[in-house]
Amino acid sequence: MIAEINHVTLIVDNLEAAARFYEEEMGLEPVPAFVFDYPTAFFRITDTTQLHLSEWEDSRSFRGHLCVRVDNFSKLFYRMKEQGRIDTEPWGKVRRLPDGAMQAFIRDPAGNLVELTSFPDDEIDPAIFEDELYEAGLYVSGRNDFRGYKAENATLYHPPRK
Repeated sequence: MIAEINHVTLIVDNLEAAARFYEEEMGLEPVPAFVFDYPTAFFRITDTTQLHLSEWEDSRSFRGHLCVRVDNFSKLFYRMKEQGRIDTEPWGKVRRLPDGAMQAFIRDPAGNLVELTSFPDDEIDPAIFEDELYEAGLYVSGRNDFRGYKAENATLYHPPRK
């Protein structure tokens, strides 16, 4: 039985560029990595969860992603928009989810997809709801295949605020 996620590994094609992005743009703290014989960098997400970057020439997933809750969604939205990192192709535009959390998808320097989310009650700059990258409602794929575990009152997991 799974107790918690220990780490997520993303494959990157330029370790230095990706590490700079996660440290400088996403605000993650570098932590010591094991002495592997390939380029890698570890970052602390929480006290119990890490992000591992490993440099390989693997192909990347188009829709697979890591989701991180951010402290200031509005600020990061504008920074990522300015850098041209918001990607609306795989999962649509920036949205407010039914539970109130915001959602945006960005690409890191290696092309990995990262979902940004907020707490449901975080203050969001109202101008985002008028931005061309915003769209109301859930993403609609057009597949009309409703298999899975779904409910009208679904929510992202939101731990208690510290």
